Amino acid sequence: MFRDDLFQPFGDDRACRGSDLRLPDAIRAGGVPIPADAEDVHYLTRNGTAEVTFVSGLVPEYLHRTGLLPDGADPFDQRYGTKAVAGPEIPLPDGLCGSALRGPVRIYGSQGSTGTGSGLGVMVECSDVPGGVFRVPARAVIAFSLG
Repeated sequence: MFRDDLFQPFGDDRACRGSDLRLPDAIRAGGVPIPADAEDVHYLTRNGTAEVTFVSGLVPEYLHRTGLLPDGADPFDQRYGTKAVAGPEIPLPDGLCGSALRGPVRIYGSQGSTGTGSGLGVMVECSDVPGGVFRVPARAVIAFSLG
C-alpha cells in the first residue's frame, strides 16, 4: 500500500514532487542525452523548464558534446566556466530532490540562442585539488528549457 511509486509524480522515481511533466526514460538536455553512466538521476519540471541532477564519470565528455566546452579546451579555462560556491555542501535548486553537491563547483552556460547547448546551464562538482579537476564521479545539475 505504501509503495514509492504512489508518491512520485507519474510513477517515475526520478521525478521530484511538484514536477508538472514527465521526462522520457532517455533524458536529453542541450540537444544530447545525459551521460550513459548517469546514476542517482532526479528531475524537476515546471513551467516549461527542467532541472536534472545525476552522478557520472563522463561529465567532461558531456560538456564537450553539448558544445558548452569546445573540443580540446581546458574545462577550467575561465572563458568556458566560472568557479562558484566553494562550501563543503551546496544545496540543490529549490524543489529538485536528491543529494546535495559537494563544493567547490563550476558553472557552465550557453551564451547564444542557437546551437546544441543553447539554453543549457550545467553545475559540476570539482575536487579541492589545486589547479582544478572534476570529482570522479561528479554530481552535476543541469537546467534547460523544454521548449
